[in-house]
Amino acid sequence: MPVITNIYDLKRLHKRRTPKMFYDYAESGSWTEQTFRENTTDFEQIRLRQRVAVDMSNRTTASTMLGQKVNLPVALAPVGMCGMQNANGEIKAARAAEKFGVPFTLSTMSICSIEDVRAQTKEPFWFQLYVMRDEEYVDNLIQRARNAGVSALVITLDLQILGQRHKDLKNKLSAPPKLTPRMIWDYGTKWRWTLGIATSGKYTFRNIAGHAKNVTNLSSLNTWTHEQFEPKLDWSMVAKLKEKWGGKVILKGILDVEDAKKAVEIGADAIVVSNHGGRQLDGAISSIRALPAIVEAVGCKTEVWLDSGIRSGQDILKALAMGAKGTMIGRAYLHGLGAMGEAGVAKTLEVLQRELDISMALCGRRDVTTLDRDILLVPEGFEGVWQ
Repeated sequence: MPVITNIYDLKRLHKRRTPKMFYDYAESGSWTEQTFRENTTDFEQIRLRQRVAVDMSNRTTASTMLGQKVNLPVALAPVGMCGMQNANGEIKAARAAEKFGVPFTLSTMSICSIEDVRAQTKEPFWFQLYVMRDEEYVDNLIQRARNAGVSALVITLDLQILGQRHKDLKNKLSAPPKLTPRMIWDYGTKWRWTLGIATSGKYTFRNIAGHAKNVTNLSSLNTWTHEQFEPKLDWSMVAKLKEKWGGKVILKGILDVEDAKKAVEIGADAIVVSNHGGRQLDGAISSIRALPAIVEAVGCKTEVWLDSGIRSGQDILKALAMGAKGTMIGRAYLHGLGAMGEAGVAKTLEVLQRELDISMALCGRRDVTTLDRDILLVPEGFEGVWQ
C-alpha cells in the first residue's frame, strides 16, 4: 500500500488506475486551460502569517454549512460521470462523506441515480440540477429528489452551453464509452477498473435513462444529453425553480459581483463562487481572485462558498480567511476515488483536514470559524484592477 501524504499522491494513483478518457475528463479545462491552471496557481500567490508563542491546544475544524454541522467546512461538489472514475463512484463518495461528516452533492449527470445513492446512504445528501429544455423531465427530477429526502438543491448556472474541452472531444467521451481498439487496450491494462464497472452494471446516466422521453438506447441518450441544456436559463427561471423546489437552494457558478447580488435578490441560501473548475469560460479569473469582492458585496446576506482550485488544506485555509463560509472540492476527491474508491475519498478528506488543522495552528488559530484575512499576506493588486 503506497504512503499517501497529499492529494498529488492520490492523483498519481488515479492516473495509473483509471482509463485515459475518464482521467482526462477529471483533469482538464476548456480551450487553453488558462483558467484551469490559474485556479490553483493563484492560491500559491497568497502567503500565510506564521505566529508563535500562542496556545495551539484544543483545535477544531468543525463548522456549519447551510445550518448543517460539518467536521470540515468542505462539501463534495457535484461531478458528472463520477461513477466512471470508479465503479459505483457516487455511492462510494457519498458514503465516505457521510462517515466523515461533510455534505455530498449528486450531479444530474451522475452514473448512479438519485435512488441508487439514497438506497445506500443513511443521511440526506444534496442534489445538483442542470436545467434542461424538457420542463417535464426537470419537474420529475425535482420530485424524485424530494422523494429521496434531498436536503438542498444546487442549481448550476454556468453550463447553459458546454465549453470546448479539447481532451474530451479528442477522446470522444461518452458514457458508456464506444469501444475502439485503443480503448479496449486501455481497459485491459486497467483490469480492476474494468471488472468493477462491468460487475456494477452501472455505466450510463441513470438519472436520465428510463426517465426522459424518447431515450430508448445509447444513441438517443447521447443525442438527448447534448441537446438538452437550457440556453434560455435566466434569473426568472432560477426564481421559478426555487419556488418549485420549496426548500434550501444553493446557486453555483457565480464569478461576478452583479450576479452575486442577483442571487441574493431571489433568496439563495448560499452561493458558490466557481468557474466550473475552468471547464467553461477559459480566460475567466480564478475563483479565489473573484471571492473577496463577492464576499464584500453579499457576504452578510447569504453564505458564500468557494469552489475550483482547492488541492490542499492550506487552500481551504486561504479561502476561509478570504471570507468564504465554506468550500467545495471536485478534483481533489475524484483523485481519491479513482485511486482507491471509497477509501480514497476518505483519505482525501483526512489529508485536507490534517493540512488545514496544522496550518491553522501555525498561523496562531485554534478554531476554523475564527479565520480572517489577518492570517494572510496577500500581494498588492491580487484581486486585479480590471478596465
